[in-house]
Amino acid sequence: MAIMKSEQVLAESSKSFEDAIEKAAARFSKTVRGLASANVNNMSTVIKDGKIKKYRVNLQLTFEVEEPATPKKKKK
Repeated sequence: MAIMKSEQVLAESSKSFEDAIEKAAARFSKTVRGLASANVNNMSTVIKDGKIKKYRVNLQLTFEVEEPATPKKKKK
Protein backbone atom coordinates (compact mmCIF):
# COMPACT_ATOMS: atom_id res chain seq x y z
CA MET A 1 0.00 0.00 0.00
CA ALA A 2 1.35 3.40 -0.97
CA ILE A 3 1.27 6.30 1.46
CA MET A 4 0.88 9.67 -0.23
CA LYS A 5 1.58 13.17 1.07
CA SER A 6 0.71 16.53 -0.43
CA GLU A 7 2.12 20.03 -0.18
CA GLN A 8 0.70 23.32 -1.36
CA VAL A 9 2.90 25.59 -3.49
CA LEU A 10 2.57 28.86 -5.37
CA ALA A 11 4.30 29.32 -8.73
CA GLU A 12 4.31 32.04 -11.34
CA SER A 13 5.32 32.62 -14.94
CA SER A 14 5.35 35.54 -17.31
CA LYS A 15 4.28 33.20 -20.18
CA SER A 16 1.20 31.19 -19.16
CA PHE A 17 -0.62 29.22 -16.48
CA GLU A 18 0.66 26.01 -18.06
CA ASP A 19 4.26 27.26 -17.84
CA ALA A 20 3.76 28.12 -14.16
CA ILE A 21 2.48 24.59 -13.47
CA GLU A 22 5.40 23.03 -15.35
CA LYS A 23 7.90 25.21 -13.44
CA ALA A 24 6.34 24.20 -10.11
CA ALA A 25 6.47 20.49 -10.95
CA ALA A 26 10.06 20.69 -12.20
CA ARG A 27 11.26 22.64 -9.16
CA PHE A 28 9.39 20.43 -6.67
CA SER A 29 10.86 17.31 -8.31
CA LYS A 30 14.37 18.56 -7.54
CA THR A 31 13.80 18.12 -3.80
CA VAL A 32 11.10 15.42 -3.58
CA ARG A 33 11.07 12.02 -5.27
CA GLY A 34 7.92 10.30 -6.42
CA LEU A 35 5.85 13.30 -7.52
CA ALA A 36 2.56 11.79 -8.65
CA SER A 37 0.06 14.57 -9.35
CA ALA A 38 -0.75 18.26 -9.27
CA ASN A 39 -4.14 19.74 -8.53
CA VAL A 40 -4.71 23.39 -9.39
CA ASN A 41 -6.45 25.05 -6.43
CA ASN A 42 -6.46 28.59 -7.77
CA MET A 43 -5.29 30.63 -10.74
CA SER A 44 -4.71 34.38 -10.77
CA THR A 45 -2.87 37.07 -12.68
CA VAL A 46 -0.93 40.24 -12.02
CA ILE A 47 -2.05 43.01 -14.36
CA LYS A 48 -0.14 46.21 -15.10
CA ASP A 49 -1.13 48.88 -17.60
CA GLY A 50 -4.02 46.71 -18.76
CA LYS A 51 -1.77 43.74 -19.66
CA ILE A 52 -1.12 40.46 -17.87
CA LYS A 53 2.39 40.50 -16.45
CA LYS A 54 2.35 37.30 -14.35
CA TYR A 55 0.31 34.11 -14.32
CA ARG A 56 0.08 32.57 -10.85
CA VAL A 57 -1.09 29.13 -9.81
CA ASN A 58 -1.68 27.67 -6.38
CA LEU A 59 -1.10 23.91 -6.58
CA GLN A 60 -1.51 20.90 -4.35
CA LEU A 61 1.35 18.55 -5.30
CA THR A 62 1.09 14.92 -4.21
CA PHE A 63 3.99 12.51 -3.86
CA GLU A 64 4.62 9.04 -2.47
CA VAL A 65 6.19 8.64 0.96
CA GLU A 66 9.07 6.18 0.76
CA GLU A 67 9.47 3.22 3.06
CA PRO A 68 12.07 3.79 5.79
CA ALA A 69 15.38 2.08 5.24
CA THR A 70 15.81 -1.07 7.30
CA PRO A 71 18.87 -0.90 9.53
CA LYS A 72 21.64 -3.36 8.76
CA LYS A 73 22.43 -5.89 11.44
CA LYS A 74 25.93 -5.76 12.89
CA LYS A 75 28.09 -8.83 12.54
CA LYS A 76 29.50 -10.34 15.73
